[in-house]
Amino acid sequence: MTFLWGASTASHQVEGGNVNNDWWAREHALALQPSGDACDSYHRYGEDISLLSGAGLNAYRFSLEWSRIEPAPGQFSRAALDHYRRMVDECLSRGVTPVVTLNHFTVPRWFEESGSWRSVDNLDRFEAFVDKSLPVIREGVPWVCTLNEPNLTSVIVNMRHDGSMAFPPAPDPELAEALLIAHRRAREVLRSVHGVRSGFTIASFNLQETPEADDEARQLRQDAQDAWFEAARDDDFVGVQAYSRIWLGKGGALPTPVGAESTMNGWEYYPAALGEMVRRAWALSGNTPILVTENGLATTDDPRRIAYTRDALAGLAAAMADGVDVRAYLHWSLLDNFEWFEGYGPRFGLIEVDRETFERRPKPSLEWLGSVARANPKGPVTM
Repeated sequence: MTFLWGASTASHQVEGGNVNNDWWAREHALALQPSGDACDSYHRYGEDISLLSGAGLNAYRFSLEWSRIEPAPGQFSRAALDHYRRMVDECLSRGVTPVVTLNHFTVPRWFEESGSWRSVDNLDRFEAFVDKSLPVIREGVPWVCTLNEPNLTSVIVNMRHDGSMAFPPAPDPELAEALLIAHRRAREVLRSVHGVRSGFTIASFNLQETPEADDEARQLRQDAQDAWFEAARDDDFVGVQAYSRIWLGKGGALPTPVGAESTMNGWEYYPAALGEMVRRAWALSGNTPILVTENGLATTDDPRRIAYTRDALAGLAAAMADGVDVRAYLHWSLLDNFEWFEGYGPRFGLIEVDRETFERRPKPSLEWLGSVARANPKGPVTM
């Protein structure tokens, strides 16, 4: 099986103009920096895929924007479905494997206003959305992520009330159970399509204990992360999205240690998180195959991005040498894009995007990662 080397994006973070989803409403209600036109990738996706493939990468993870496909309950847009199918075809025409995410945080406004994921009726509607999206993925899409980081969805849902966020999120058993039901129902729909493998992706911060960590902190790690890896045992894969580590002390998470190198968004610079979390996911999921669906660094120092990625890949290579079944490394992100709570500040992209003209300017890290991919077609074994 060909190892997938590529990069990831999400619809709301790059497309622009997603006026009908819950996050667009939240941006304005909470006076966050608005996504606006984002990277205009809804129209410029062909250029993005061309730059990715031209650098030597062979996989592109992108998401469907549900609010475009179903702008009102039960009303599905053929034009939107055709648009995402054209994205799949563009990938295939350039030798790029599409990795499609069905839901990357955002939901239609009508879904949010009618109870979001806690509504039994809305779980039916999500299943219907997955079914209606099958023409997009029926041919040529071997990997489908049902939900992006459901272990963070409680942060998104609860943010609508007060504008705050925290990670790890406080346990929300009702919401977690609803999301697991939604995932499993989507998985059953997808299993009707030959050759499609499905799973969800998990926010995989390495939660490390200090000597002061207590049962409350350990329970938080179980609820916020470990339980989700355990729930992936019956899936075709689990997506690991690892960037950094968080220390757990008495009662829960601690701030980034004073004096530690940190990134543009305040996370500790810790490339070892990838290899460590891939190993943890492998053990807790009962040896479920792994896709690294996100890993990267928020920085304007591109040589530092390369150094971080090199060290992260070294940890991944060591895990694979020890028998962990990893099928993909997808960097976050392909483009400098809209970063949810932090707007356009953090720069994760392999490609810079001019905020006025949308001109794409590939960074040296894009060519570097492509050269690594070309030198290691079976995965990261030499760094």
